[in-house]
Amino acid sequence: MKDPSKDWTKALVFLQIWDISLYIVAATVIYVFAGPDVTSPALGSAGPIVKKVAWGIAIPTIIIAGIIYGHVAAKYIFVRCFRGTKHMNRRTKSSTIAWTVITLTIWVIAWIIAESIPNFNDLLGLISALFASHFTYTLSGVFGLFLNHGHWFDSPKQISLFCINWIVIAIGATVCVAGLYSSGTAIAADGGNGSWTCASNAQ
Repeated sequence: MKDPSKDWTKALVFLQIWDISLYIVAATVIYVFAGPDVTSPALGSAGPIVKKVAWGIAIPTIIIAGIIYGHVAAKYIFVRCFRGTKHMNRRTKSSTIAWTVITLTIWVIAWIIAESIPNFNDLLGLISALFASHFTYTLSGVFGLFLNHGHWFDSPKQISLFCINWIVIAIGATVCVAGLYSSGTAIAADGGNGSWTCASNAQ
């Protein structure tokens, strides 16, 4: 952006228009062709050949995305542990062992979670309740409070923003708690069907 103070709003509006449009189009097309009994993930509703082709295209991107998330998490932990030491920027025995242990631990935890909650819907609901609620609502309110710190009650507008930010934070917390309860209930209702097996997790 050449002038962030002017272009930021335009960029945000442009992003939201395209984002919402893509979600609506995708949901509409899937519902038209798959109906109300669409599986989760939706690729499971496609025909045998289309399903194989779609998964063939999707799997590499899913793997790459997973590797990126795992690498970022491992790097964050590594930097927190070794910032300011010689192990941070040099390949030492300690840094190599630490990196290996951190990476393996992250992937083992991910594998245990995936095997314990094999139902895609349940896992997605749990992840969304734990993280999406905060990234979408809670952090927005926290950042709003942080940006206006020290000026919360300077004017009626600032007081309104202060109240709105707290309402947004409360919404995020409510969505998180309600989502966790709903996900926990769904996981319990499924009774662990397919856990630690090679059964299909499409529903």
